[in-house]
Amino acid sequence: MTTHHPLAVGLVGAGRMGAFHAETLARRLPGVRLAAVADPAPGAARQLGDRLGCTTTYTEIAELLADPRIEAVVLATPARTHADLVVAAARAGKAVYCEKPMAVTLAEAERATAAAREAGVPLQVGFNRRYDKGFRAAHDRIAEGGIGTPQLLRSLTRDPKLADPAPVPPWTIFLETLIHDFDTLRYLNPGAEAVEVFALADALVRPDFKERGLLDTALVTVRFDNGALATAEASFQAVYGYDVRGEVFGSDGMLTMGDLRRTHLTGYGPRGVTAECVGYDQDLFHDAYVAEIADFTDCVRRGGTPAVTGDDARAALAIALAAVRSVSVRGPVRLDELKSG
Repeated sequence: MTTHHPLAVGLVGAGRMGAFHAETLARRLPGVRLAAVADPAPGAARQLGDRLGCTTTYTEIAELLADPRIEAVVLATPARTHADLVVAAARAGKAVYCEKPMAVTLAEAERATAAAREAGVPLQVGFNRRYDKGFRAAHDRIAEGGIGTPQLLRSLTRDPKLADPAPVPPWTIFLETLIHDFDTLRYLNPGAEAVEVFALADALVRPDFKERGLLDTALVTVRFDNGALATAEASFQAVYGYDVRGEVFGSDGMLTMGDLRRTHLTGYGPRGVTAECVGYDQDLFHDAYVAEIADFTDCVRRGGTPAVTGDDARAALAIALAAVRSVSVRGPVRLDELKSG
């Protein structure tokens, strides 16, 4: 069913990513309006709402979910709150866009997807690399057989700076950072599923935090059921900028994705060849972040099915949890050994 009035969307979580999504809803998408903002931190929702001309703000998330005027919600709260909020939003009859990770246990992931299914509402998860033009073009080429059978895949995420490590929960590098790479590897190997994972991780950026459980550097190998072998790697501190790349090598060729240069300007001088690097995810993936919210709101308005589902979120999470277990047991872990508990 196509709606002709602007789609009323509520934003939950007025932090860094929430603010970007709020701007997209308020200013970047025709036929969509930012109808309300909720954040439990005193003044946070009001401050963001004031900046974007949204007068309806809440400190109680339940009040936003109970607002009958709101047709869809964008969840941009801390990772460990996502699953419960997906369930609550679905039960309130709202279409749901949820930032990654949708859940941090398989049981939570299954509960969230079941709630959306039972309520009959769309559920989309924020794996933004699928909306980046380069990664999307690679997926399309691979799906068409353009490089034959995928045999070796690689995905990497290097964040620009590890500021204060103290608030970072254990296993974040797998559950919140590499979760993108695990989804990307599935996206770039269409129709295949991971069967076995082996992970190594350490505290190389901040060794002094290792005893507190903060791992800031990780390398993961993944075996897929179509025989393809993959690696995913992450670091919390790349001094040169925000570095996200992918590579797929197949029987008939290779594709590479990702470029951290800010522009195509290259300088040649006494110090050699130089280029400015992107230092921020919202710079590198600006268009992809907008495109994923555009796709979600189009899906709600037209009654379609989201391109990135709760099942995709569960599949990426299963790889992440296998990596966590692999580090803990110091050996390979088969995904069919993971329990939903």
